[in-house]
Amino acid sequence: MDMGVYQGRRAKLAAAMRGGVAVVPTAPERTRTRDSHYPYRFDSYFYYLTGFREPDAVLVILAGENARSILFCRDRDPEREIWDGFRYGPERARAAFGVDEAHPIGDLDKLAPDFLADRGAVHTPLGADPAWDVRITGWINQVRARARTGVAAPSELKDVCATLDEMRLIKDPEEIALMRRAAKITAGAHRRAMRAARPGRVEHEIEAELLHEFRLHGAQGPAYPPIVAGGERACVLHYVENDGALKDGELLLIDAGCELHGYAADLTRTFPVNGKFSAEQREIYQLVLAAQAAAIAAVKPGNLWEAPHRAAVKVLTQGLIDLKLIKEGLEQAIETETYRKFYMHRTGHWLGLDVHDVGDYKRGGEWRALVPGMVLTVEPGCYIRGGEDVPARFRGIGVRIEDDVLVTEGGAEILTEGAPKSIPDIEALVGGAGA
Repeated sequence: MDMGVYQGRRAKLAAAMRGGVAVVPTAPERTRTRDSHYPYRFDSYFYYLTGFREPDAVLVILAGENARSILFCRDRDPEREIWDGFRYGPERARAAFGVDEAHPIGDLDKLAPDFLADRGAVHTPLGADPAWDVRITGWINQVRARARTGVAAPSELKDVCATLDEMRLIKDPEEIALMRRAAKITAGAHRRAMRAARPGRVEHEIEAELLHEFRLHGAQGPAYPPIVAGGERACVLHYVENDGALKDGELLLIDAGCELHGYAADLTRTFPVNGKFSAEQREIYQLVLAAQAAAIAAVKPGNLWEAPHRAAVKVLTQGLIDLKLIKEGLEQAIETETYRKFYMHRTGHWLGLDVHDVGDYKRGGEWRALVPGMVLTVEPGCYIRGGEDVPARFRGIGVRIEDDVLVTEGGAEILTEGAPKSIPDIEALVGGAGA
């Protein structure tokens, strides 16, 4: 992404702070097994403002008439670079990432009090890391200790995430382009999984097909642990063991998306392992598909966030009544939430740098209106566990259909439309060599 995009974001944040100072750290590395770390993933807020992917880094933004940004990062270290790879170092980072200054991360504690002096408010992430909260407080106390010299300490400590959440909620053209690419890669991975599925294979084999397709097309990996759930395991919403055998006559639910340069895709498809829906599977699948279509139709500028969920619930509930899985009338079943026995989650969430991305769903106690540039998932489902009050022919059927949807001026763009979801398209592809 062009560095001017990040400079523009920093300028927008500086303007919103009205003279304060922002201090935004990236995520730390985490040790996995003594001498190795978990694969590193930067903090989303920090990355949104910098595009910088190395650990041990902090961004400082000084607002005001002469706003400037300062990056603290690791020094060049030829010895460590032999072991761990390239480091920018402050000077190269300053030039590459368009910041006004750059310093070694080891100088942060020494210089931070100077940046906080005579600033009315400190804007920083609060509450996520107690050690960081203590560190910020320590710098403020150092400024207070210099009061006799005429220096004023910040009088307010504000959560910078509140401002950044609103900025991140509306995607800019560069973000949308990345999310389209992530969605396209993910849709291709789901097509590959459908072609690879057949009775006798194991869930982790299909997971491997997904991961192969992600990396083959340049994604850094999965955006979240993939769910590959055959049969009744599809009724476990966050099933991730992925070690069950795929059986003839069962459905396979796959919820998997790639991460591309920090941006997530989130896609779910459900299909028969043997390539043919049974009558009962077809009934439930068509119901969920109709609910999703109703929800997507409700994604348009001016509609409230709740509109897609309400549309999906209405269709699902009526369908469950028609199948005699719910005995009440439609209005009563919705009012008493009887449908939640079979549909217990919401119909979507924001999507972006985080899979469950930032941004309020309500403002002032009211559901917020959709506007162009928002990206959300639309993912109704139906999960029928066993029980004496459930007809045997439906037991163990779990279906979810999920797409990534961009709110546009004219309504909605389905970013993940490349993954088949009509019954004829699925049956033509599963276990075969279709496109």
